[in-house]
Amino acid sequence: MKKISIRVLKRKKESNRLFLIFFIFFLFLLFLFLSFIRKKEAPQEEKKEKTEISIPDPPLPPPLREDKIIVKTGVTLTDILSPYNFPPLEIHKLREEVKPIYDLAKIKAGHELRVFSDPDENVVSLEYDMDGDSYIHVQKTEGGYQAEMRKIPYEILVRMIWGAIGDNLISAVARQDETDFLALSLAEIFAWDIDFYTDLREGDIFKIIFEKRYLGEKLVGYGNILAAEFTNQGKIFQAFRYTYPDDGDTDYFDLEGNSLRKEFLKSPIKFARITSRFSLNRLHPIRKVYRPHYGVDYAARVGTPVQATADGTVTSVGWNGASGRMIRIRHKNAYETMYLHLINYAKGIRKGAKVEGGQVIGYVGSSGESTGPHLDYRIKYRGSYINPLGWRFKPVKPLREEFSEDFKKETKAYYSLLDAPLVLFSKCSSFPLYLSD
Repeated sequence: MKKISIRVLKRKKESNRLFLIFFIFFLFLLFLFLSFIRKKEAPQEEKKEKTEISIPDPPLPPPLREDKIIVKTGVTLTDILSPYNFPPLEIHKLREEVKPIYDLAKIKAGHELRVFSDPDENVVSLEYDMDGDSYIHVQKTEGGYQAEMRKIPYEILVRMIWGAIGDNLISAVARQDETDFLALSLAEIFAWDIDFYTDLREGDIFKIIFEKRYLGEKLVGYGNILAAEFTNQGKIFQAFRYTYPDDGDTDYFDLEGNSLRKEFLKSPIKFARITSRFSLNRLHPIRKVYRPHYGVDYAARVGTPVQATADGTVTSVGWNGASGRMIRIRHKNAYETMYLHLINYAKGIRKGAKVEGGQVIGYVGSSGESTGPHLDYRIKYRGSYINPLGWRFKPVKPLREEFSEDFKKETKAYYSLLDAPLVLFSKCSSFPLYLSD
């Protein structure tokens, strides 16, 4: 009996010891848990304390109000700024301080001017669009005004289209969801080789690689045509835009480096119908006698712009009997051109004026002996009349030899695209080739 009691006692002692061990272990775990909780909460408390003692950010300035103003004909800077409480002396000061960058007295009709003012209606800054590429930014300071020229931050996407001629170039380009401007730009590039009214045939093919300009998501216009191809009556013409790295001059060349520009444009009117050609024996429509017709007649609406076909100097402007209102231009290499039956002359066209090829010099009319609105265009070479449509004019200076390798490198990718079959060209045209600022 005594032995049994001793065993029971021993078991109780062992149970108490195990309970004590488990209790101590539990306290140890509780201690670790509480320590972990404190460490986790400590950074939040510190962060909270730091947030409470941090200096708040200064409030943002209120947004400026922007007023967009399209300059109207006859409107001056004083007219525009007077409603903004600009006294005449302040406007004079503004003009004088900005003049080293641009003379604001010469703002042009049709250009946009933006006025930025604060909630108290105080003018803070001005912006004036110079052209399609840059604008003047004028900032008001404590002492006066600071001005700088800035580039318009366009996003430029390069696109590709191709099309086939049905009736004319403009409608063919329009079918590709592009505007007349792109069609006219293409016509200007090939104007020395193709008359886009008389030379086009149904089924002629064109390919264009060109830039489109965006501000945000808004299309604001076209950039440059980078490369183009025109297949006219089976003959392929190609053009690649190249800018010389040393002087910044730009021209269009074919793959061999020959300039697309020649001594004379093929036509003095971009889109017009030929009604009478050069002939040594033509029945005169009014006098009803056979006699030479030394020019080419282009039928066009009254007021259609007429362009000089080459650089030169105006030698006479005025009425010339049966020729009506006429302009004569002397060119280099013993050439002379004449433009007959005009309704009026372009601004600045007078005797002695210098003109450039492609410059508008007058407008189609029906003055003199004429049965309807048209332009009679004539050329003399060394004093004798020549056929403007049959004469072979020389090209202007080709690509400078020292830049031939750079030209090849710049145009290689464009040539590969133009040379690709239409199926591949079409696939490339569905997305932009590259993106630039």
